[in-house]
Amino acid sequence: MEGEGEVKSYVLDTSVAIKWFSKHDEDDLDKAIGLRDEIVEGRCDITVPCLMLYELGNALRYNPRFKDSDVKNAVKSILDMGFDMREIDGAVMESAIETAFKFRTTVYDAYFLALSRTESKPFITADYKFAEQVKGFRGIIRLSDM
Repeated sequence: MEGEGEVKSYVLDTSVAIKWFSKHDEDDLDKAIGLRDEIVEGRCDITVPCLMLYELGNALRYNPRFKDSDVKNAVKSILDMGFDMREIDGAVMESAIETAFKFRTTVYDAYFLALSRTESKPFITADYKFAEQVKGFRGIIRLSDM
């Protein structure tokens, strides 16, 4: 365990935030909620690309249990958490494109990974298929391993 009182910094994948709102039939929900509690308590600093809000809104929009007001509230709650929200950066985008081609994945998924590398922060994901695709890429933490 890291030092008491030490604030940890991560880049967070949208797949983790989706669990906070979907809740039904979600693997590792307890770990996701535990991480959310750490963030709210100020024990974790989170950096994300602004792309996260689009991904979260879109994923919840297509969840049949969600109304538009639910999606709006979910996005607002993420904004209220005070994440370090980054605009798209040209150098990070170039790295994301290279990563996407190298590992045969999407540019938007690779952007989170490229941001974590640029920021020298571990990347937390609950998208285990993606984590397997980029196996060997350093600094990836599966939510299940937290």
